[in-house]
Amino acid sequence: MEQRHLGRTGLRVSRIGLGTLTWGRDTDEHDAAEQLKTFWDAGGTLVDTADVYGGGEAEYLLGRLVGSLVPREDLVIATKAGNVPDPYRRFNGSRGHLLAALDASLERLGTDYVDLWQIHAFDPETPLEETLQAVDLAVSSGRVRYAGVSNFCGWQLAKAATWQLTAPGVRTRLASTQMEYSLLQRGIEREVLPAALDLGIGLLPSSPLGRGVLTGKYRQGTPSGSRGASERLAPFVEPYLDDAAARITEAVATAADGLATSPLHVALAWVRDRPGVAAPIVGARNAGQLTEALSVEALSLPYEICQALDDVSAPVHRYPDQDWSTL
Repeated sequence: MEQRHLGRTGLRVSRIGLGTLTWGRDTDEHDAAEQLKTFWDAGGTLVDTADVYGGGEAEYLLGRLVGSLVPREDLVIATKAGNVPDPYRRFNGSRGHLLAALDASLERLGTDYVDLWQIHAFDPETPLEETLQAVDLAVSSGRVRYAGVSNFCGWQLAKAATWQLTAPGVRTRLASTQMEYSLLQRGIEREVLPAALDLGIGLLPSSPLGRGVLTGKYRQGTPSGSRGASERLAPFVEPYLDDAAARITEAVATAADGLATSPLHVALAWVRDRPGVAAPIVGARNAGQLTEALSVEALSLPYEICQALDDVSAPVHRYPDQDWSTL
């Protein structure tokens, strides 16, 4: 699998990442092991997790498999901290919480360091400088090699990245931002993506298949066994089952027919090759699904197909985003 630099850093990652959102909850150890081995055999390196996935079980499962199944040095392990299961405080970016969460993640993962540590979300109750100081402490201690953020809007990302860049060699440059991005969700193109491109921050798209909708599995209804049929995950899928999403999904299916490939491959290749993207994060129910996704490696979409998909999924940009003088 092709390797890409993560932003303007020396860290290289596989251009498809393996997501572990369902590990320890819907994905047991056997299926997780099969996925990790399949990913590694295909040349994948970037494995993305978080301290809240499965209540910590995703990190624990990954830790059990690394070393025994796949060499630690062959993986770029990325985890997150700051999202907390507290009904009164959804995000906690305080220095104390973040550093304690990092220690707990390292223990579950069974490793001395993580390659990429990401602040899971912006905490409006904590000064941003305090959050970023925790990042610098984690890196200077050797427990973290590179740092990034997740779910920061445009001004939050720009503020955080600029703060870090004002003291080069002292503060840690942000390597990445993880955001939802797909043909069904192009909102980051308004401000987040331009900021990331300008600041040299690599984008790690989550839900690159539109929460599974772009695979075409929901074109004729909701199949049993899918996320859309799950009582817990149905609200996650439902926003992308409207008429606008259906039009985009049909366009993806038409492109796939013309290229003699699958809608999954078309949708994933589109995201993978967008400007600023380092590696879409793909989650799978089993190794078979993952194998299908990883086989996108050989596909490059023709310019005409990309243009048609861009047109059918184009988000509305109004003042003051772009070309404001013509509005």
